[in-house]
This record gives sequence, structure tokens and C-alpha cells, in this order.
Amino acid sequence: MAGRLDGKVAIITGGTSGIGAASAELFVAEGARVVIAGRNEAAGAALERDHPGVLYFKQTEVSDDTQIEALVDFTVEKFERLDVFFNNAGIRGEAAGFFDIEATRFDEMMRLLLGAYVSGHKYAARQFRKQGTGGSIISTSSAAGIQGGYAPLSYTSAKHAISGLAKAATAELAPHGIRSNVIAPGITLGPIIPASNGVPPEDAAEYLDFVAQHAAVLQPLGRAGWPIDIAYAALFLASDESAWISGVTLPVDGGATSVIGNPPHPVMQRAAAEYRAAHDAKQDA
Repeated sequence: MAGRLDGKVAIITGGTSGIGAASAELFVAEGARVVIAGRNEAAGAALERDHPGVLYFKQTEVSDDTQIEALVDFTVEKFERLDVFFNNAGIRGEAAGFFDIEATRFDEMMRLLLGAYVSGHKYAARQFRKQGTGGSIISTSSAAGIQGGYAPLSYTSAKHAISGLAKAATAELAPHGIRSNVIAPGITLGPIIPASNGVPPEDAAEYLDFVAQHAAVLQPLGRAGWPIDIAYAALFLASDESAWISGVTLPVDGGATSVIGNPPHPVMQRAAAEYRAAHDAKQDA
């Protein structure tokens, strides 16, 4: 079914790579006009050139509330409205656990991984109310937002809180026709995985292949996810097909959080260590 987002205008944060870029491409293909936000100016400009007149890039630091406001203003200036706000930006971030976490670092992670999504809700909702048309807010959480053992402390805490944010938003914003839903990806083969494990860009593709082999055994459906898997879920939640859905967290994880098994975080940590050892040995040979 083509044209599922005909006439709609969407913002996608973290839109220059991975899930965000896949979603931007899919949204445009389905008829939307899109503004992507992120830090990578070169990648954003390249996507803008690929979709002249229907996709724009705005360099944005999402942890800065005023820049989220400017992002919404920029989008309305370009396209005269807003219908979808996809809170997708994030990083794996702080690896410290309970014995070592520093309060200031934890606060920084909460601002980026949760506070930015609160800002996205605030400014999108204000624009939706001004238009009187309602709208859809989508937020990327994680399997780590459903179960423990998928990621470090600060990331897991923030991702759990995103589901609460969507429920609070539904309670307050639904009377205005504004919906808020969450996607919880499982292990998804995007650039955040090599970056969070210190793998240089030139080795990222090789590392993702390595991770895919380890991740497959952790997913009941037998493979890791790809950004397009998450993009299709976002397309549904952005479209009018989901018009009676709000406050929901949708796992898109190959069934991983539906079964009891070994928490994947230690498994993936071992995989990263194995990769580094093999890579170093190859370099020394």
C-alpha cells in the first residue's frame, strides 16, 4: 500500500543513520515530507540532496530544549504544519553500574535519553494543539526498556521511563487527539553497536557481521534486527492505521522479550571482547 503518509509532515531525530535514516527514507517513499535532526552534518546534507524539496536536515543537539523548539519552528516554516514527531536520537552511553555510577554522569544520560524525549513531546504537542489536528509522537525505547540485562544501568533506566512518558502523555494529551507510542527494538544492526563498543568506522561493517552471528542465537526468530524492521513499525504508528492506539510500547525484537533466557548484555560483552582479541591478533600478524 503506497502513500500511507500522504500529506503528513514528520520530524525524525537521530535521522542521519541507522533507524532514523531508514525511517526517513521509508516515510518519504510513503508520501511524507520530513525534517531529520542530528549532529552529522555531512550525512544529513547527503540525505537532503537525495530527496530535494521533501526532506530537510537541521543540525540539532537534542539534549538542548531550545534546539528542539527551534527544530519544530524550522519544520513548520518549511512545510507549514507538523503531524508526526519521532523521538529517535540516543546513544548507548555510560557503562558504569551501581557500584561506580557518578550522579552527574547519570543526570547527563537522563537528559539525553529521556529529557530530550520530554522536550520532543512538549514542542510537538504545542504545535499539534495550535493546528487543532492532533498528531502522533513516537519514541524509540529498547528491549532494555522492558527487561533488565540488556544494557547498562543508565540506559536501562531511561528506556524504561520512556514507556511511562508515553502513558503520561496519553493521559494528558489524548483529549487533544495527540497520540504517544513507543517502539522497543531488540538487537538491531545499526551504527550505535560498533560505536558503543569503540570500533572504528572502517571496521564497523565487519563488526556488525560478527555481532549478527552472536545475536541470532538470542532471538527466537533466529536473527538480529535491521533498521528497516524498526522503520516499518514507526510507519504504522505514524499513519492513520494506528489512529486508535496510544500509550503502547511495541516490542520489535524477534520475540526476545517474550521468552525467558540468558540476558543478552553479558553475551554481547563477551562477543565484543572476542572480536577485539581476534582483530588485534589479525593486526599483529
